[in-house]
Amino acid sequence: MTKVFNKKQKIGEIATIFPKATDVFMKYNIDFCCGGDRPLSEAIDEQNINEENLISELNEKYEIFRNEVSQEKDWTQESYTDLIDYIVNKHHSYMKEVLPITTDLVSKILQVHYEESGDVLSKVHSLFNSLRTEIEAHLIKEEEILFPRIKEYEKAPSKSLLDEAIKVMEETENEHDNAGDILKEIRKITNDYEVPSTGCFTFEKTYEKLQNIESDLFQHIHLENNILFERLKRN
Repeated sequence: MTKVFNKKQKIGEIATIFPKATDVFMKYNIDFCCGGDRPLSEAIDEQNINEENLISELNEKYEIFRNEVSQEKDWTQESYTDLIDYIVNKHHSYMKEVLPITTDLVSKILQVHYEESGDVLSKVHSLFNSLRTEIEAHLIKEEEILFPRIKEYEKAPSKSLLDEAIKVMEETENEHDNAGDILKEIRKITNDYEVPSTGCFTFEKTYEKLQNIESDLFQHIHLENNILFERLKRN
């Protein structure tokens, strides 16, 4: 088996070469979106991850991936416009649908399970509402300002348009960091979304929605930070 990946590579670089690496990173709770610009070795050391197991798993799954007929697009080769449309249609649309539903669920379990889990659920409620506010404002900024600038730049490149796009892009990267930090805190205080023995079906459904939001947002941020924005910076 050819060893393609090693601990010296940047996390985002690995995810760009091998999109399904994000599944492995999620398994090990490795931040591949906001923390994608750091070497894999940092995550291994900080989280005391078994380096041999992680690297072997990445390389084994990549070998399987290469031997399969992959249906996934290589977004590093697609136009800015096609990548942006994909992000909006898949990830933005998902967030607009799931955030209001999850808000209701988070409020419901706080009310029903306050007596036995009030401390944790109060924090989850507060953090999630902050996250929703952050994400909704972020989506608007991308759709109304950032993405139109990038599309315009792709049609008629100019330094002024590129400078405008990069300025807004840097703001959105900071927002990505904030959202990522909130999700990490939610995962921490819920003990990796562990449903207590007193938890009901709605409790389980709420934690499932939160995990789905985390997974989708990390994929969304990966496409922007590690692919779209990196390409833009190289111009």
